[in-house]
Amino acid sequence: MTSEQTFTLNLINSLKTVGSKRTYSRGDFILKEGEVEKNLYYVESGAVRVFLLSEYEEQSIRFGFEGSIINSLSSYFKGSPSEFYVEAIRKTTLLVISKEKVQGIANQDTESLIGYSHLLETVISQQMEREVDLLTVSPTERLKRVLERSPDLFQHVPLKYIASYLRMTPETLSRIRNS
Repeated sequence: MTSEQTFTLNLINSLKTVGSKRTYSRGDFILKEGEVEKNLYYVESGAVRVFLLSEYEEQSIRFGFEGSIINSLSSYFKGSPSEFYVEAIRKTTLLVISKEKVQGIANQDTESLIGYSHLLETVISQQMEREVDLLTVSPTERLKRVLERSPDLFQHVPLKYIASYLRMTPETLSRIRNS
């Protein structure tokens, strides 16, 4: 088992013992724009999305479903107000742990610190993949790249949110899927 896997397993075990369990209904906000993110969320069941609200549209930027760890990353790391909303997109149960407790787990020993570092590297890599997705001109290629990383995406997330994530209309996404 890698140090990242060991750390993640320890984190999930800690979530089960020192974290709190919260259940949200579809449409409930876990975090709103302007609030400071102080927690890390493990999706035990259901699905959530992180999105940005502009004056013209909602832009989904990340999804979390069963087994995912998610939050408003920049707010969490900088301690600044979030630019994003985190919303339950169906009935969702989260295990919630504070940033202080996460840091305590990471600082337990050298292996935990290395695992935490590897986990952060994975998150940064995922964000870079998202950037490449947005720069990929072809909608078909964008969908292909996302499905390579998350083949079960359509089982967890409604089409309209996936379309928003891919920066296309739901009609375009349906047409691509059906071709």
